[in-house]
Amino acid sequence: MSPHRPQVGDLFRRFRDRQAADSARDRQAADSARRGPQADERPGQAADPNRQAVDQLPARSPKRRGGRRGGGEDIRVPEAEFTSYYGRPILKPPVWKWDIAAYLFTGGLAAGSSLLAAGGQVTGRPALRRAGRVTALAAVSASAVFLIRDLGRPERFHHMLRVAKPTSPMSVGTWILTAFGPAAGVAAIAEGAGLLPRRGLLGLVGRALPPVGHAAGLVAAATAPALATYTGVLLADTAVPSWHEAYPELPVVFAGSALASGAGVGLLAAPPAEAGPARRMAVAGAALELYGAHRVETRLGLLSEPYRQGRPGRLLRAGRLLTAAGVTGAVLGRRSRAVGALSGAALLAASVVTRFGIFYGGVVSARDPRYTVVPQRERVNARRTRTDLPAD
Repeated sequence: MSPHRPQVGDLFRRFRDRQAADSARDRQAADSARRGPQADERPGQAADPNRQAVDQLPARSPKRRGGRRGGGEDIRVPEAEFTSYYGRPILKPPVWKWDIAAYLFTGGLAAGSSLLAAGGQVTGRPALRRAGRVTALAAVSASAVFLIRDLGRPERFHHMLRVAKPTSPMSVGTWILTAFGPAAGVAAIAEGAGLLPRRGLLGLVGRALPPVGHAAGLVAAATAPALATYTGVLLADTAVPSWHEAYPELPVVFAGSALASGAGVGLLAAPPAEAGPARRMAVAGAALELYGAHRVETRLGLLSEPYRQGRPGRLLRAGRLLTAAGVTGAVLGRRSRAVGALSGAALLAASVVTRFGIFYGGVVSARDPRYTVVPQRERVNARRTRTDLPAD
């Protein structure tokens, strides 16, 4: 037992003394009411020190325990303050480390880059298409590395492909990555068709790659929205308070972050003449990301605190500033390659710090038992109020 925790015997003696004092005060009040004010005190009579001690005790409003009709005994035990067993967390904090936060970013970057590449493909912007396809392949490869590295037995990753469980965000995400990765890889490889000789077998491969790459790029773009948002569903599906309660906003934040990061790649790699789709993606992504992050930091009540304080708060504030700076530069500096590159770098950095801020905010909420117990009590009291039951 902790040395700072009162012993059971001490607590019982305090309770017994308090009960005796309350009983003495009640008897004294009843006697005074029965005898009247003149019979209780006479001029010149010395005051009873025992009575003064009883009168100086603070009065407590009794709390009844019993049915809804008011019956039952009076409970005079003080209201319990919030605590947990020896101050230990009620929930087990996530065992995920920084590599999962990095996976959140690289998965969104892969999705946004594939959408950027599809936009460049449809509108005839080869530099934009090339940058998006290559970045999508690199990002999804990094995502696979981070995800497999986090497993206890990385060599058993293929076991996750033995089943498809629609109710499990992890299982669904595995299959999304399985569908997206090969398509993004084929689309990126197709960008090297111009390096192959024009004759022979390699020439035949070089002529077949562009149409195959176009089809693969569209497949990757079709699965990109699911890749961008499923990680938000994955976090919200846990018991971590600040993640679980933010289930409507996390997919919005991650979708906006994915679009903004993909736009950042386009602004960095493409000349201003081809960066039109990237600028439009930057505006749309910034709007979604800023709206979702604002909701996360303001709508959840007590559970918004981890997103406003400490390291998560600093990261999310930095993300807002970088997003605002990046989208402003993308819109106003559309004719300058240097301004566009700086804007793209700001959007990429904003996506990184936003993902890490959301990740660490959930970890903080799991470590502090207050974020678990207080919202539970509020929900219980709200249900009791709706059903006209006595609140705690």
